[in-house]
Amino acid sequence: MNASVRISRKSKAEAETLLSVRDLEVHFPVFSGLFRRRTGSIKAVDGISFDIRRGETLGLVGESGCGKSTAGRAILRLIEPTAGQVEFRGKPVTGIGAGELHALRPRMQMIFQDPQASLNPRMTVGNIIAEPLDEHLSLARAERNGRVAELMNAVGLNPNFANRYPHEFSGGQRQRIGIARALALNPDLIVCDEPIAALDVSIQAQVMNLLADLQQKFRLTFLFISHDLSMVRHFADRVAVMYLGKIAELAPVGDLFAGPRHPYTRALLSAVPVPDPRVEAKRKRIILTGDVPSPANPPKGCNFCTRCPEAREKCFDFKPEWRKLPPDRHVACHYAGNE
Repeated sequence: MNASVRISRKSKAEAETLLSVRDLEVHFPVFSGLFRRRTGSIKAVDGISFDIRRGETLGLVGESGCGKSTAGRAILRLIEPTAGQVEFRGKPVTGIGAGELHALRPRMQMIFQDPQASLNPRMTVGNIIAEPLDEHLSLARAERNGRVAELMNAVGLNPNFANRYPHEFSGGQRQRIGIARALALNPDLIVCDEPIAALDVSIQAQVMNLLADLQQKFRLTFLFISHDLSMVRHFADRVAVMYLGKIAELAPVGDLFAGPRHPYTRALLSAVPVPDPRVEAKRKRIILTGDVPSPANPPKGCNFCTRCPEAREKCFDFKPEWRKLPPDRHVACHYAGNE
């Protein structure tokens, strides 16, 4: 399946920064007791920083519950961040009012994980796709319908089905409807929140190929959230690895898979099967012991120290600095780069 996904790589190492995220936090309050007093917080996203360059795909990966979907929603302000700054095309996304945010939304869109839950069952497909047009533009009926037909053609759907309802389509077709809706206002950035996780394996490669084709055609930039490292390897340009609300490592996809620097990244990649049985037979799997700590009570030092097979005394007492390593990678580990 993954081999059929077209690989897209940028010729320039550096490009215009489209999205900048600095020290982003999303903490959900915890209330307890008879009077429902606040007694703590769930640190779903706990101070992450990265940039996304125009035209690239940044893969955001990690275990379930690590905070990657929450980060994606906070970047678009579908969830209000607790702290931190997000800038899009040099303009702030955090800290602005509802009117300014409404004007910015057409340029930033989202494709959701569950295509069935994200589509209104009482609306026709045509009205679902046209909803962003109705909200942000004033189009004549003929122009509106023509735009809907154009979008349906772009994602491989028959425009004659615009008057049908979501339940009349398969899972893969429903996801195409969601993609068409995201494209309606010609966005620059699309946050893809595990867009193929709810689809049959036979359909996943088709949707990934569609996203790759649309990226090239419309010059899109993707934040691609996924737990499937094999898929991310073939689709992303750079990869950020999250663990317990923090980014452990960020690197170009080739560098990350060839030589991961963070112990957590090494453990994740050791679980990815290799298609060559001779290589697979010789590989050593890194088994992590213990449970992931609660985001309400993360470790004092490094978030990964309680499960890290390479942890030392310093790891339990001090949080690692988010450091840049040459040529274009970042890592949060006291000892990465000292190998």
